[in-house]
Amino acid sequence: MAAPFEQTQQQQQVAAPPQEKAPAAVAASGPSNGPSNGPIDHADIEDWKNRLNEVLAKPSEHVNSKSPATAQSWTNSLFGCFSPIDLCCMTWCLPCVTFGKTHHRLRKNGSMEGYEPINTTCLMFCASSCVALHWIPMSMQRADIRSRYNLAGSCLVDIATACCCGLCDLVQAEKESEQREALLRNSAGAQQYQPAEGMSYAPNA
Repeated sequence: MAAPFEQTQQQQQVAAPPQEKAPAAVAASGPSNGPSNGPIDHADIEDWKNRLNEVLAKPSEHVNSKSPATAQSWTNSLFGCFSPIDLCCMTWCLPCVTFGKTHHRLRKNGSMEGYEPINTTCLMFCASSCVALHWIPMSMQRADIRSRYNLAGSCLVDIATACCCGLCDLVQAEKESEQREALLRNSAGAQQYQPAEGMSYAPNA
């Protein structure tokens, strides 16, 4: 019998296919849960609600209210609404912006710090205008101006002005509040730097 031939088996190296790289994970940006910087101010909403409730609680008292006899006259005329022209055009096109600006000066900051043109009061005025109730916040704001600066007028005049001369009313209120607040700041600054009595020093001989 012939001797069997020893056959050497050659190991074939099979190259492994390159591994596919896993796709890079894309970070999904979920909705932000941080506070929104929208125009809605809940403090403003509560303020308007409280003021409306006060009026509704005693309507006859508010309607018949008027300024005291010692009240001053308005510095700006109701029919001077064409000057300045930029305020006139803004009020004609966007009366809600002018109304919100005056409200910020009266109720928040006389120097207009933190003011934004689109704010809660602006949107509220726009909504009330859509249902022909804009004269309510306008007459309330005019009453605020009379009370703050001791100006002449009455609630009935405020309502009539808001209903019949709305744009003139807005311009007059904005100009009057701006001028009066500037006077208040100047007088406060003068009192702050006024030397106290007995603090003057005589020059040395």
